Amino acid sequence: MSDLYAGTDLFSEFDRLQRQMASMFGGFPSSIRSGRFGAFPQINIGSTDESVEIVAFAPGVDPKSLDVSIDKGLLSISGERVAAQPQSTGDDMRTYAQERFVGSFRRVIELPEHADPDKVTARYTNGCLTVSIGKREASKPRAITVQ
Repeated sequence: MSDLYAGTDLFSEFDRLQRQMASMFGGFPSSIRSGRFGAFPQINIGSTDESVEIVAFAPGVDPKSLDVSIDKGLLSISGERVAAQPQSTGDDMRTYAQERFVGSFRRVIELPEHADPDKVTARYTNGCLTVSIGKREASKPRAITVQ
């Protein structure tokens, strides 16, 4: 028998290593905008010359249950996703695995300094909440004429 397998279960060692790596990096996001693994809703953040664009992927959420607010440079998105009704209405159904998130949620995103909280629009289409935040005039790129 090889020394590699002597006295250890290889899969247990991989599991232990994965837990150690997750705990090592889980508490220290790589950037301000990084979220924890499995956070709901997942988000994309981008920028144009005119605005900061945030897309939150929230399928199955009633748009009326969403609350979007900005306070002290933080964008907060909160709401609730209810459980989908199962096809079977019998009382004999038992759930063995559930991968879809159900319940209340809240995501808070730190906005860049050039975001203008007075210029915000939000729309929900096809399970995606898009929040557009205009940039302050002083921070927009402008062409300078050389004389």
